[in-house]
Amino acid sequence: MDFLVAKDDLHRCRFADGATPELQPGQALLSVDAFGLSANNITYAMFGDAMSYWSFFPAAEQGWGRVPVWGFAEVLDSRHESLGQGARVYGYLPPSTTLTVAPVRVEAHGFIDGSPHRAALPSTYNAYARVETDPSYDPRHEDQQMLLRPLFFTSYLLDDFLHDSGLLSAEVLVISSASSKTASALAFLLARRGAGEVLGLTSSRGAEFTRGLGVYDQVIGYEEISSLPGGPAVFIDIAGDADVRDAVHARYGEQLMHSAVVGATHHDKRGGLPESLPGPRPAFFFAPDRVAKRARDWGREGLEERIAEAWHPYVEWTGGWLDVAHGRGGEAVERAYLDLLDGRIDPARAHVLTLAA
Repeated sequence: MDFLVAKDDLHRCRFADGATPELQPGQALLSVDAFGLSANNITYAMFGDAMSYWSFFPAAEQGWGRVPVWGFAEVLDSRHESLGQGARVYGYLPPSTTLTVAPVRVEAHGFIDGSPHRAALPSTYNAYARVETDPSYDPRHEDQQMLLRPLFFTSYLLDDFLHDSGLLSAEVLVISSASSKTASALAFLLARRGAGEVLGLTSSRGAEFTRGLGVYDQVIGYEEISSLPGGPAVFIDIAGDADVRDAVHARYGEQLMHSAVVGATHHDKRGGLPESLPGPRPAFFFAPDRVAKRARDWGREGLEERIAEAWHPYVEWTGGWLDVAHGRGGEAVERAYLDLLDGRIDPARAHVLTLAA
């Protein structure tokens, strides 16, 4: 079974049943155990064409797509001599009951899906990690890994980029959609660095929760952007809201050292980029490019070890506020997806889902 979304109208969704594919030599069939669903997945759908997210798990019917998710799966069947049945892996999955992969570079830590349609796509999303050799894995924290690790991974890479680029010399770091998990993870990392003043922008609805996280120096409402403190600043835009972006750029102008486009939690408020926008042109932050750089600099194992070192204290911190809702079956998946799409979810809550009834 597949959960499908119409590419031209993300509110249209349905389920499709298909026969279990017959494996070819070198292929393996993964049984999708569970996956996380959060605003991050809505970003994948919003940028589905622009960033090729629809291309990872193409649907059989034109015009429909499978929104990528992160989760755990087990090897249900295998015709690959180096990958046996029963292996449990973590990685990028479709919201489906099964996934056929063509494992290549099978090693103790995992494998890459070498399916032809994924060959030109970023390798970061094609890697599957065996849980027994994953330095970030803890069986007690599987829910957190499905829900937060992809977001934390982006936040870690952002923090690394800001540090490496000398942008942490800014007096003010402004983060939109401050109640989101990507934003709060970045603020957590910046607070540990003791960077400049970290300011979170949020709605009045999310302000109390965001202040309670304790990782922002100030939490400021979107309607109060004009009152942001002055000085050299960096803007990390996770909301993707054109009005918010324009207001931040207008507030800082040439004092804005960098404007990073990261997400689109306010996907219904995206707008064009005016030529007259003050300050630097917003630059899209593409995490796989940063992964490729650090893999060259540190090696794959070095990168994974550094992320694991930062991940474990972060997971412990989330235990004080994260509320995980578990759901099973198609109705639960559809309801959770539409609630996220329309913003009908408490910022402390996140979904772990299983499509099989």
